[in-house]
Amino acid sequence: MTGFFRDGSCKTCEEDRGLHTVCARVTEEFLAFSRANGNDLSTPHPEFGFPGLKPGDRWCLCAGRWKQALDAGMAPPVILESTHEATLEVVDLAELREHAIPALRVVKA
Repeated sequence: MTGFFRDGSCKTCEEDRGLHTVCARVTEEFLAFSRANGNDLSTPHPEFGFPGLKPGDRWCLCAGRWKQALDAGMAPPVILESTHEATLEVVDLAELREHAIPALRVVKA
């Protein structure tokens, strides 16, 4: 249910003013950082169908928030293959690559 469209992708459109384009695997440190900066992603909100995030979850982060976390030394790892290219309007590709982790692949038997 992640992403602006809540379809599991980090694609964007003109209405996505937050630019939810960075596919990240959230960490406890990032969740605490985000909470301290006004966006509590850990607390469930069942009224919105939001279970709350826990470390290890994948989430499409706002590019600006990821950059803010990067500047504070709290940026979570990025799944580069699933991060939308619009992120490059805010974050340098080299910075994303420094935090990139491989995407988990589902192997069918």
